[in-house]
Amino acid sequence: MARSIGAVIFFTCLLLLLCGTVLSEPDIQEPQTIQTAPHRDLEKRIRDGTVTTELKDYMNVNKGVGETAGRVSVTTVAWLTLAMAAATGLGAIPFFFVELEAQWAGVCNGLAAGVMLAASFDLIQEGQEHGSGSWVVIGILSGGIFIWLCKKFLEQYGEVSMLDIKGAEASKAILVVGIMTLHSFGEGSGVGVSFAGSKGLQQGLLVTLAIAVHNIPEGLAVSMVLASRGVSPQNAMIWSFITSLPQPIVAVPSFLCADAFNKVLPFCTGFAAGCMIWMVIAEVLPDAFKEANPSHVASAGTIAVAFMEALSTVLLGFSNGFTSEDASGFAISLLFGLGPLLGGTILVLFANAFSLPQPLLTGIASGIALKLAAWRPSQLLISSKISFCPLLLILLLGAATYHIITTSLLNLVQRKKSSAHSHLSSPSSLSISALTLQSFFACGGVFLHGFAEGLALGVAAPKAYGLGRHMVLPVSLHGLPRGAAVASCVLGATDSWRWALAAATLTGFAGPTAAIGAILTGIGYNGLDYWMVFACGLLLPGFARVFRRALKLDMKKGIYGLLMGFGFASVCLMSTRLVCLHTPYCNSAPEAVT
Repeated sequence: MARSIGAVIFFTCLLLLLCGTVLSEPDIQEPQTIQTAPHRDLEKRIRDGTVTTELKDYMNVNKGVGETAGRVSVTTVAWLTLAMAAATGLGAIPFFFVELEAQWAGVCNGLAAGVMLAASFDLIQEGQEHGSGSWVVIGILSGGIFIWLCKKFLEQYGEVSMLDIKGAEASKAILVVGIMTLHSFGEGSGVGVSFAGSKGLQQGLLVTLAIAVHNIPEGLAVSMVLASRGVSPQNAMIWSFITSLPQPIVAVPSFLCADAFNKVLPFCTGFAAGCMIWMVIAEVLPDAFKEANPSHVASAGTIAVAFMEALSTVLLGFSNGFTSEDASGFAISLLFGLGPLLGGTILVLFANAFSLPQPLLTGIASGIALKLAAWRPSQLLISSKISFCPLLLILLLGAATYHIITTSLLNLVQRKKSSAHSHLSSPSSLSISALTLQSFFACGGVFLHGFAEGLALGVAAPKAYGLGRHMVLPVSLHGLPRGAAVASCVLGATDSWRWALAAATLTGFAGPTAAIGAILTGIGYNGLDYWMVFACGLLLPGFARVFRRALKLDMKKGIYGLLMGFGFASVCLMSTRLVCLHTPYCNSAPEAVT
């Protein structure tokens, strides 16, 4: 358990550290000048979208940095591509929480086949864009022949092993890992060439972000193949990361020698695509058909291809239609999702270290939710952006909506269980199931609250100066309470740290999804305050039920937990505010995390 949690923490902290280092590192040595942030009096006008003279002056001060953005240092390329490669390890995280049965192993192999086929299509298209299509065709044929010869060589070599896998299964795993590693050479070359282009850092950062997001499902595909053959999640994560190590290794020389790498790129991408296509047809799909129903495998593969192509389309549109400011918002939006995972991990480690009882855990979740529900409405009330009566009405509307929906769902579940298993279920088991469902519904309220916060972040993040280097710490701090609330609520209800971390991870997707959607659609801040208050209202009834349960179990521990959770959330949110007060970011976009 400690090793698995440690692996998750390692990759989370690595991404945060690398992104923070890169975004804060200057690319060019310039004379030090004192730059002051826009005055705090501008806050209201900036929120309303008004461009003031003072803000223009501030932007002109920083204009020199933007004009030289085309010149990129080798160190920046190396750190950015290393962070990009580290994203591959995130694909192994689901296997820390679930164990694959034979049927699911076949479905996962189908998903892996779909991801590899989609990656092949993207590589072929990339090669055609960089040169002659004939070299891509030659590369595809060469890749197929090469992987066939490798398979023959492994068969003649005799007994081979990889980790805990031996024999024919080890040969297949070696080929999959080798192919995914080979295709990373082409991606690394493409990233390096993009940094050397006319747009420099702006284009290179967009391509790096696109491939980083693309790396996560590719890491998932590698982990699926390895996990279905009995490899531990820790080793699957490490090998997923290893398959992307060629990206930073090749990106630096391709950045320095862009012309030479640009000429061989079509053949390299075609070669990697040919290897993957051959492997999918000859090995991955036949294994999947042995373990699962062919229709299930085909459906999984089709869904994987559709997802990867949709992801590529969105990222392509993003890179073609948006600026480096939008790229900054995109990067910070992804970091916004790591905060809940880190908060959930901290809570799980703390709970296991001190053996926290269920009443204390549910009390902690309730205290955090109470602080989250009160934080934004109180700010809006103090700043007079919303008067008391409308604010109270919206809170009550959110609470009533949550109560009606969850009550209807609980009644529906109870009716179905009583009709289908009336001869097996006792009243006590049904009540326990209902209480567990109430806990998950309460976590759903936190998810929706994070979604509303993500919309505000998506509107505000592109306004951040300096490619968002000031945002890394406050945005990460702001997500900690949500992850801790969900993890403590689920841990108290199920006594499973795996489910607690899975719930925190899922909650982390809410913010980035909403923020990226807000950036892509270009929505404004108008009306988001009301949605935030409505989301805060959703938190109240669910966690009121959770807290009543804690009081019934042990009143004293429940109250202690409430105070602990309220204090923890207060420290995180106030720390966000204090860190943010002294940065240009909070002056330019205060609505995101304050």
